[in-house]
Amino acid sequence: MSAAQNLSYSVIQVVHNFGAVATVGGSVIATRLRDDLMRRRLANLVLIGWVTQAVSGATFGMVTYHFYHQLPDISGIAVDALAIKMVCATLGILLLAAYLWQSRRWTEQGKSNAWVSSSVLAITAISGAAFLRWFS
Repeated sequence: MSAAQNLSYSVIQVVHNFGAVATVGGSVIATRLRDDLMRRRLANLVLIGWVTQAVSGATFGMVTYHFYHQLPDISGIAVDALAIKMVCATLGILLLAAYLWQSRRWTEQGKSNAWVSSSVLAITAISGAAFLRWFS
């Protein structure tokens, strides 16, 4: 593996990790808050985190394609973990977009449920990363 390839993967991993921190940390903190303004600020952060996760995740594959002219060769548990991460990111993006668009009309219970759901999605996605890494 070349230095350029290692550097590319490392930079992407740093960005991916910050996205993970934003999704997990922001979601978990928001479950403890009742202040709508703070929750909306966190919703923006978490949404950016989810988009960062999706884009940086796809970028891993693009770097592999650039250097090897094929997508990463993964199978079995790694494919399942990747699918789970992709579903979590998609649902996380949709959930936070809906939260930012509609949450002013939601009950307190609905807002709390959204943050618990975002937390579960984020924790599931970050857990899937370990399986993807070690089974690929």
